[in-house]
Amino acid sequence: MLQEAIKNGVEIETERWQARVDLAAAHRLCVMQDFHEGIFNHLTYRVPGTNDRYYQIPFGLHWSEVTASSFMEVSFDGERLSGEGEIERSCYCIHAPIHKLAQHAGAVFHTHMPYASALSRLKDQTILPIGQTEVAIGMHTAYDNDYAGPAFDPKEGERLVGVIGNKKILMMASHGIATVTPTISEAFDLLYYAERACQQIILAMQTGRELNILPQHVIDDAIKEFKTAPGYGNKKPHVWHFEALKRILDRKEPDYKN
Repeated sequence: MLQEAIKNGVEIETERWQARVDLAAAHRLCVMQDFHEGIFNHLTYRVPGTNDRYYQIPFGLHWSEVTASSFMEVSFDGERLSGEGEIERSCYCIHAPIHKLAQHAGAVFHTHMPYASALSRLKDQTILPIGQTEVAIGMHTAYDNDYAGPAFDPKEGERLVGVIGNKKILMMASHGIATVTPTISEAFDLLYYAERACQQIILAMQTGRELNILPQHVIDDAIKEFKTAPGYGNKKPHVWHFEALKRILDRKEPDYKN
């Protein structure tokens, strides 16, 4: 029994360190892809093996500086449980309720990416089904059309949980975008392709020509195909994608693992 307990303890600590490494990688990759906004926006992850806390960087740290050891553990009540630094209020008010109340919220990534944020400024912020990427992203997307200012009260995060439901992407009117997924790799992957979809929509709009909205039966068939798409070597495509991007970091910025 003691050996089993020690083994389990080692395994959970290994999992937690890997989560820190991957979350640090996500911050660095957001800088590389121009998804970041200086010291603002937030990428968080529920601490493995717990149901009452998540990882958050201290306020004031630029995303290009984030390493695996940077993260604080913050409770769902807003208390710093480990690490050093200030808890950014809007991060807590949005992310803690989502981590607490949404079962699939292992990772919660919120950014003000240029194209997604631009689309969120339109009267209709819908990700229009004009192409394959847009359909793939649209099938996961919920829309919050009720921007009411900065989130400095946890009730805002609670409200957003109701908007998100079981979706994995949230378009936030006049604000930005969030991805809510079980894993870090999927949260980043959806950020990446959501930004690509929004970019393609905006570039198509700029031509001034009529957009080619796909027929509903084509959209429905495509969604069925996406839902049954195979993995490769028992790994989802988002895992392959994230691992490839981490290899780039390993060559360029290996200190993210520190």
